Amino acid sequence: MQFVHINDVVIHYDIQCADDDKPVLVFINSLGTDSRIWHHVLPKLAHDFTILTYDKRGHGLSDLGNPPYSIADHVADLVGLLDHLELSSVILCGLSVGGLIAHGLYQDRPDLVSAIIFSNTAHKIGTAEMWGGRIAAVEQNGIDSILDAVMERWFTRPFRAPENAAYKAYCNMLVRQPDRGYSGTCAAIRDADFTEAAAKIAVPVLCVAGSEDGSTPPEVVRSLADLVPNARYEIIEGVAHIPCVEAPAAYAAVIRGFIEGLNEE
Repeated sequence: MQFVHINDVVIHYDIQCADDDKPVLVFINSLGTDSRIWHHVLPKLAHDFTILTYDKRGHGLSDLGNPPYSIADHVADLVGLLDHLELSSVILCGLSVGGLIAHGLYQDRPDLVSAIIFSNTAHKIGTAEMWGGRIAAVEQNGIDSILDAVMERWFTRPFRAPENAAYKAYCNMLVRQPDRGYSGTCAAIRDADFTEAAAKIAVPVLCVAGSEDGSTPPEVVRSLADLVPNARYEIIEGVAHIPCVEAPAAYAAVIRGFIEGLNEE
């Protein structure tokens, strides 16, 4: 584990370095999770990529900072981390709010980005009313009060089986995130709209959907792919909102296939 002061917070990150000539892949995790959601994907990619994972502010081992946040706050943290590590021309893989952060980073610093994987995300996620209701619920009753509803969107019914120890662990991950970090990032999602910016993306893009995703269903991800010039679109069958957990092998294969295709162009 590694830590660095970026802006007004301490950011937890981990970097696995392959050879200098390997592409750099940056994973940006979803709301209410931390960098451990990539745990089963990384071994399938680590020999061929330099991989950076981190906990965004208000999540995992990173500082809370001063919520509520904006996507710009999260973008500034990631830009600061990439600058600290002297990384550029990276491939971003952003899951859910991570996709919004990828949008914002490309908009502000296109020089840092060579390609983007938008995973289970959109140009705009949900409505102001929806996010306002979720923020109010968490502020009044804590993340525990929304656990079951969130898990129904995150994971398929088979994964949510009571005998699945991994499911219980990911429930623990959600409820152990700071309430204010969670609600603060809900505010960032509420206020983010990259509808116009998506049409201006000029690097290769892959949009990935889970067939059973209850948070950003396939048609929502498809709407993003339709906005981005020449974007590719793929559905991973039998998974919901967190495919890197439910189907890490399939998820890694989709990422690898996309990046290998870039080398052939």
